[in-house]
Amino acid sequence: MQVKIKKTHPNAKTPTYGTEHAGCFDLYALSVNGSHHLGSNVHEGYPVVCETGMAFEIPAGQVMLVFSRSGHGFIFDTRLANSVGVIDADYRGSVKVKLTCDIDTEDAMPPLFVRPGDRVAQAIILPYEKVEFIEADELTDTARGTGGFGSTGKD
Repeated sequence: MQVKIKKTHPNAKTPTYGTEHAGCFDLYALSVNGSHHLGSNVHEGYPVVCETGMAFEIPAGQVMLVFSRSGHGFIFDTRLANSVGVIDADYRGSVKVKLTCDIDTEDAMPPLFVRPGDRVAQAIILPYEKVEFIEADELTDTARGTGGFGSTGKD
């Protein structure tokens, strides 16, 4: 699949795949909290906004999903503030990434320090199917029924 991209700033970095079989491509910070030169620590209660400087022409019938980088979560307890970003096919603006730290602890690694040029998120473009909602008085019965959280066991 080919996807048109537009750099909204000359220093923006084109997304890349980390390995041959990577499912997601990496997004890079053009600026961090508005600065093209300075970086910032991501602390609990002090999120960091990263401008990528990249706009995408997502094909009709596709959506771009933006996810946290696994190392940010496992090592630094840092994630995307909105958990998953959704870039619709009709959006043409530059993609931004907001990173937030869930908890600062004395036992943890030093906080994540984000600089312009760093990989700040990963994304994938996937097809979706529009659904038609049909109101019904009853839904088909299943073995689970209305069982919610924990209803399928603890194992």
